[in-house]
Amino acid sequence: MLNWILLQDVADAAQPQGSQWSFWIMMILIFVVFYFFMIRPQTKKQKELQKQRESMKKGDKVVTAGGIFGEIKEVQENAFIITIAKDVTIKVSKESVYADATDAQQAQEKK
Repeated sequence: MLNWILLQDVADAAQPQGSQWSFWIMMILIFVVFYFFMIRPQTKKQKELQKQRESMKKGDKVVTAGGIFGEIKEVQENAFIITIAKDVTIKVSKESVYADATDAQQAQEKK
């Protein structure tokens, strides 16, 4: 048993130090790739979506995360009051509302 421990220590000492550096370099490179291809685009998209939600106003057509189409009746601090049918309104959190694609397309056509 003692011989095996001593042989293991000798094997660890004989291992070149360059392999440890290459391991850390590879880990850093993997992190950089993840950052530029996954993390950064996602944060950019979230900022754009937040800016879009802040610019929504009364009368804009929206879609909720649940797929309900409606029109903003009132803007509150953390929520929208949305009209989904005649005399039917719902209160929806701002985080679950997206601009309606048809509304955005009509705005582009007017330009």
